[in-house]
Amino acid sequence: MFDLPSPGADALEQSARLTALIGAEIAAAGGWIPFYRYMELALYAPGLGYYTGGARKFGADGDFMTAPGLTPLFGQALAAQVEEIMRASAREVLEIGAGDGHLAVDVLCELEARNCLPTHYGILELSAELRMRQRETLLRHAPRLAARVYWLDTLPETFSGVVLANEALDAMPLHVIALKDGCMDERGVSLAAGASRAFAWEDRPARGVVLEAARRLPLPPGGHGGYVTEINLAAAAWISAWGERLRQGALLLIDYGYPREEFYLPSRARGTLMCHYRHRAHGDPFLWPGLADITGSVDFTAMAEAGFDAGLDVLGYTSQGQFLLNCGLLDCLARRGPQDSAGYLRAAGAVQKLTLPREMGELFKALALGRGIGGKLLGFARGDRCHAL
Repeated sequence: MFDLPSPGADALEQSARLTALIGAEIAAAGGWIPFYRYMELALYAPGLGYYTGGARKFGADGDFMTAPGLTPLFGQALAAQVEEIMRASAREVLEIGAGDGHLAVDVLCELEARNCLPTHYGILELSAELRMRQRETLLRHAPRLAARVYWLDTLPETFSGVVLANEALDAMPLHVIALKDGCMDERGVSLAAGASRAFAWEDRPARGVVLEAARRLPLPPGGHGGYVTEINLAAAAWISAWGERLRQGALLLIDYGYPREEFYLPSRARGTLMCHYRHRAHGDPFLWPGLADITGSVDFTAMAEAGFDAGLDVLGYTSQGQFLLNCGLLDCLARRGPQDSAGYLRAAGAVQKLTLPREMGELFKALALGRGIGGKLLGFARGDRCHAL
């Protein structure tokens, strides 16, 4: 058992209701569902899933820390890239999954200082509880700008401007595949036989689009020990949908992951699936369904291919650290005042975490896909790694 703090009674009751819901779906489906569907329910089942159930997720009191939660400097640097794209397309921004709203506040306030506010700032958010927190954050920190913000729960029919997706792709439901002795299976979820656990892994022969996608990957042989990995078909389909909708502008995708040649290494034989609970990481997605985040690393080559196949241009790809430095992160830090002040030193520590290779700087990557944007984007002016895709 993992060394995790125990949930409270209310949280356990919510998890039990979600467990019953998932169990009923598995039974109705004949005893097995693909992991993709399990992850979808565990994260997004109305009123019960991790992102829809109401528990605090971000920051010190939640389960994990995102870059905007570390420091407003992340959003301030990102705003420089947003400004450049808006000036080349339209003064509109759409953020995908805005968390607790701090990135929206930081980007808007910096754009205001740059005299380049967007006409509107949209937030695509499925969780009613998170929408409420985002409104509260905006009204508390930037009430003068709150009227520019609107919410939606589906992709717009058409859009021009900037689409921001910070740590959004990793939360899209994943298909899990298992290769062993030359056989390709899809890993799914069945009802556990024992009384101590509700669910168990069960492999069935991969079929259809999952099998086709798996066959295109440079997977190691597998052998007797097997090789398990994930395919994010949902994220690729999401990017393809933007190919139909984006008239002019760019998608800025920031997440943790690798190009394909680094993703499917023999050393990653157990995949990248990870759960986050109270700032602890563990690998059991069946422990307390609905109370932990479930994520997987992003195959950025697959995301770039999906955009290119949908008619979008690959505008740049690099590490998060290089991207933020290109966008003027150190200039933003310099505005924090004397270098021996407490505020500056705290901010400098956050900058190190965002940029150093051993921290978030190398693990996280930035990818830009767009249409009708000429020239080299600011965030990729140095250290562009498109050749690695």
